[in-house]
This record gives sequence, C-alpha cells and structure tokens, in this order.
Amino acid sequence: MRNMVAPSILSADFSRMGEEVEMLEYCGADLIHCDVMDGSFVNPITFGSQMVKEIRKRTKLPLDVHLMIEHPQTQIENFARAGANTVTVHYEACYRIRKQYIKDTLYMIRAKGMRCGLVVNPSTPVEVVKPYLPLLDQVLLMSVVPGYGGKLFIPETLDKIRRLRSYILETGKEIDIEVDGGITESNVHSVLEAGANIIVAGSTVFNSPDKVVTIKRLRGENI
Repeated sequence: MRNMVAPSILSADFSRMGEEVEMLEYCGADLIHCDVMDGSFVNPITFGSQMVKEIRKRTKLPLDVHLMIEHPQTQIENFARAGANTVTVHYEACYRIRKQYIKDTLYMIRAKGMRCGLVVNPSTPVEVVKPYLPLLDQVLLMSVVPGYGGKLFIPETLDKIRRLRSYILETGKEIDIEVDGGITESNVHSVLEAGANIIVAGSTVFNSPDKVVTIKRLRGENI
C-alpha cells in the first residue's frame, strides 16, 4: 500500500488556516488531517464542520477527519456536507454508549459516501477492532494520549501496528493503518516498517524549516 503523510492542522496557525492548508498541498502532503475535539472526550475544543467546510474550498486533497467527540453520530451528516472524505471515530467514545453504537456509526459514515475508520487510544488493546475490520477502510492507532500536540511517541505502539497488520492480512482487505502522535523524521521508519502506511504529523511538519523534505522523509523516501 502507498505510504501517505497527513499533516495535522492542529499545529497550524488558526488565524490563517486557508493559507496553511494551501501550503501543505504545495509542499506535497497527501491528506489533510483534521482533529475535531469537543472539550468532553478530550479536554481541548478545536473546531467543527464549519472549519472543514471552509478548508474544503482551499484544497483538492482528501480531508481526513478525526472525531475526538462523545457522540459522533450527531455530527456525521454535518461533516459529510462539509466535504470530509474520511471520518474516523473513537472506539472508546462509541463503546461507552453501547456496543452496537460502534457498528451503527460506521454504517452511517459509509451511507454518507465517506471512508470510515475506527480509532483506538494507547491504553486500548488493538484486538478490539478485529470484529469491525470488514466495515473499515482504515484504523487509526493513537501513539500518544489524545488531546494536545507535541507529545512523545509511545514505543509500545509498534507492536500494536504489527499485530493489527497481521489481522488485516487475514481479512484479505486493503485497510490503511494510520498512526497519530509523536512521529518524527527520526522514528518514522520504525513506524512504517511495523506496517503503518498513513503518518499523521503536526508539529514535525509545521516546525520544519523545509516542509517539502520533511514530508518526503515522513513518507519513507530517502532524501
């Protein structure tokens, strides 16, 4: 599967978001990662579907929306209308409502014509996603505790990536493994070698003096 880089706009300058997104496309990003936080599932509040709608006007890149919110079903329609291409929801947020809520939410995302994904936090065993793999286009593994950016990568994530890739191979489906949190140019190769193919990076990209080179290196290219 093709390696892709999805810079997180959580690290962008919110006062000039349109220009930041255009810059990411110009510098070679494959996706735009949109971290939506509700102040409840995680402490910060970031933005909602209106921001995604405005971003959609400024780029042709796929919009990868990561919902860190308590009741994702209430927002699926809004993000579909806003132009999201992929919506990922947290296993933890859905499961605490009821187990069936997970499947119902994934079906809802698919019914709106978007790619769907399931997210698991560092403390959640990756095995919980196995029953849902037939419904998924991607799985997002958090390699930091979600909330604020700039945290250090949790090394145990590498084993979770390997196990998840083996489970996916058993299905015979092509399912992306996305990893989010603490990924840098120095540790990205271990993440890719473990089986991930979508790299989410916020501060690593936005703090880089040469974003073109950084994005290529995060994709696994030898520069």
